[in-house]
Amino acid sequence: MPLRRPWIAAAFLAAALVPGAPGAAEPGMEAMVGHRAAYRLSLDRARDNADIARADGVMLYEVIDACDGWATRQRFQLTLTDRDGTDVQTTSDYSTYETKDGKTIRFSLTQTSQGNVSQRVAGDAEVTPEGGTVRYTEPDTKQESLPPGTLLPMLHTIRALASARGGQRLLVVPLFDGTSADGAQDTTSVLQAWQPAQANERFPVLASLGSARMRIAFFDRTPSSSAGGASSPDYEVGLRYYENGVADELKMEFGEFSVNGQMQELAVLPNPC
Repeated sequence: MPLRRPWIAAAFLAAALVPGAPGAAEPGMEAMVGHRAAYRLSLDRARDNADIARADGVMLYEVIDACDGWATRQRFQLTLTDRDGTDVQTTSDYSTYETKDGKTIRFSLTQTSQGNVSQRVAGDAEVTPEGGTVRYTEPDTKQESLPPGTLLPMLHTIRALASARGGQRLLVVPLFDGTSADGAQDTTSVLQAWQPAQANERFPVLASLGSARMRIAFFDRTPSSSAGGASSPDYEVGLRYYENGVADELKMEFGEFSVNGQMQELAVLPNPC
């Protein structure tokens, strides 16, 4: 179960939602902060017919400002316990490097189940006005075309936060994040109203910042599909993002069950640029 929304990093964009010029950093990127965050994962709910009694795990997320791009790494470990008490452990190690103009990305994902590698995805992608191209090196050497309007993960989150801050309630676009060997997915983001700064005794660095909650649904693309056109999503995630790029809580929907994630530790990293 690859975590399809590993980009737990974002920034808000207060200006109009227009693409950055080629080679230029996307407006709003400068608001992001490098940080390390640790999350505790626990079972939210399981369907009545699902053989899942418990879920526990951790997620570690790091984003580093590399001046011309953002280097991210997410390590994810989840143990599922069935009703007979049998444990199954899934882990993933996902990393990306996305340029600040939102045009190129390098990605690598390794997923294991019970200690055995179950999936590897790796390669690079370039976004163009016509859509773009993904060049995979894992699991197979191949190329896939990206649909027009495709966003990479950092830029997608910036646009979603900008939309929420501007009063928009829906963002529907293709997204490529490197977690699938089949190219881009369609996404529909449902955005809640922008929230002003609130007291935050646990994480004081967030106390002066606004935030927005959103729910992002991912749909597998078909040759005739349009963004968000599928009847039911392949995966969903709900998050609360602060305007400096930190998400303190999330909920991941995997179909038969859902998992809550609560941030336990946060370290903001100095800007090296």
